[in-house]
Amino acid sequence: MQDWNEEIREAVDRYAAGPELLRASVEGLTAEQIRTPAPPGRWSPLEVVCHIADFETIYADRIKRALAETEPLLPSGDPDLFAASLSYLDRDLEEELTLIATQRGQIEKILRSRPAEAFERRGRHSVDGPVSILKLLKSVGNHIPHHVDFLQKKRPVLLGEA
Repeated sequence: MQDWNEEIREAVDRYAAGPELLRASVEGLTAEQIRTPAPPGRWSPLEVVCHIADFETIYADRIKRALAETEPLLPSGDPDLFAASLSYLDRDLEEELTLIATQRGQIEKILRSRPAEAFERRGRHSVDGPVSILKLLKSVGNHIPHHVDFLQKKRPVLLGEA
């Protein structure tokens, strides 16, 4: 939108770039390597991608609710409970990557159709309290890069280079 400031533009662009960044971080890993836990942390690359996919749905819901409703409740989620209960190692990497890209693509289109003042709308996070769409978007936009950093550190171990 032409009335967006640089902060909004950068937040939306960073959000939109996440899926390709994630895909590149797991490119070239074998089926065995994507299921192998490796430091830092103990999750395998597939588990990391599944975590991101599961929370993309939550983040998209939060953004949609804040856009559509008046200060909606935005529930939290426990990543460890999701990982323990949602069959991460049985899931398909390509399906998860596609889901992330599709979800982000839909939200990106919605956001790009909204005027600057829409990014000021708020929800009430169940743990963090009031949060604007812009703050949500910045947080979500950092989620994939945060995990890609860990995935990059895992690659040498998985590839036998460490």
